[in-house]
Amino acid sequence: MSERATAEADSALLLTVLVVDDERNIRRVLRLILEGAGYRVSEADSAEAAEETLATSSTPVDLVVLDLMLPKKGGLEWLAELRMNPLFSHIPVIVVSGHASSEESAQAIKLGATDFFEKPLARERVLLSVARALEGAVLQRQLTALRAQVGTHHHMIGSAPVMQRLYRDIERVARTKASVLITGPSGTGKELVSRAIAQMSPRADKPFVKVNCAAIPRELIESELFGHERGAFTGAESKKRGVFELAHGATLFLDEIGDMDLAAQAKVLRVLQSGELCRVGSEHTFHVDVRVLAATNKELEREVSEGRFREDLFFRLNVFPIKMPTLAERTEDVPLLAASFLDAFASENGLCVRRMQPAVLDALMRRPWPGNVRELKNVVERAAILCSGEEITIADLPEDPHADPFDDDAPGPSDAVASGAAKAAGLSLRQVREQAERAHIVSLLVEHNWNVSRTAAALGLERTNLHKKIRAFGIARGER
Repeated sequence: MSERATAEADSALLLTVLVVDDERNIRRVLRLILEGAGYRVSEADSAEAAEETLATSSTPVDLVVLDLMLPKKGGLEWLAELRMNPLFSHIPVIVVSGHASSEESAQAIKLGATDFFEKPLARERVLLSVARALEGAVLQRQLTALRAQVGTHHHMIGSAPVMQRLYRDIERVARTKASVLITGPSGTGKELVSRAIAQMSPRADKPFVKVNCAAIPRELIESELFGHERGAFTGAESKKRGVFELAHGATLFLDEIGDMDLAAQAKVLRVLQSGELCRVGSEHTFHVDVRVLAATNKELEREVSEGRFREDLFFRLNVFPIKMPTLAERTEDVPLLAASFLDAFASENGLCVRRMQPAVLDALMRRPWPGNVRELKNVVERAAILCSGEEITIADLPEDPHADPFDDDAPGPSDAVASGAAKAAGLSLRQVREQAERAHIVSLLVEHNWNVSRTAAALGLERTNLHKKIRAFGIARGER
């Protein structure tokens, strides 16, 4: 997400910045800078006043800009207390001072400050730092808004144009009885769409019955779909109702319909055409009223042309086709999805991790995601497990198995670090450390003729960890 896009989102969502500084002129300058960019600003002249503002403010504080040299309780002491408070520990903090030592600066970063800069204040430096620090808050606000907007879409997340069209299609077809065929690669959310259609249909108060056609052995598929009578075959010790019967008056979701064998396809077609079915081992037919939704990751037109899927059943199911977009087709939704997965996983597992560094979001947006949303979810959850603090860093991000470590387009933690050309002035201590680390890695790669294994050994790293750092820093083969 670019700084410009972030700033625009901040402005639109009226994010609140609490400025804590005992100098009135500094507070005034920061207010002018931040309000001019569209932020809401609160002020406090001491740590004690800041505590009261956090506890009593009618609007949540999204960011604290904190002076270290405060009267009574100092900025470092209050920052440490803030990080221990479960109500406010998630709030990002930018530290600012005119007289802080390098030790105090390092301590502030260690306590979780997202950035550090000195007075006098430079407008562009302040806005860039604030925009980066607030990126997580922007995502959380957007996520909340999207959940309210698409709450009827069964927890589907996304604001990309392809997703907006998908929401409209769901709303249109849900009100009807038409059969729906949902196609798309694995991991794109086909079941979520089927549940959203059922949830928004006139049958919403009835059961949602799902069967995975690929998971049922061929010899049992007819019994599973249509039921059987006692003694119909070996092992049929009692009568069983099939999923069509169980879904009478409700919605039936036939997942992986492309894996169903031709004999079962013929019987499914008869049920869809006549509404009548007969249990295996019985001659008695009875009527069922079932709304059928089907999904597959196969190209059914090709399956039809090659004789593996009945053409008449294809047309019966394909009354209203929905093609799921891949994650690569809606890259702008990656930060929202990642924030949603992180929030849910951390809550379910009692983890303290709350946000991701902007560099992590940039890296996630640039991955190819052949496994789509499911792969993204797995990566975020693994990163949350590996994370040792409240913020996921590049070091926590699992290695991308699809990437070339010397890809010229490999994402880095920031333009300043990735280029290796930025001067130390204006950078946080963390960025300076990253710059030095990057330069050292490049030097050793050159020394070992770009052999990753030998370089990793010289650095005392696992080869996979070095691959991760090469991508994180955006190192390209041939650099000097």
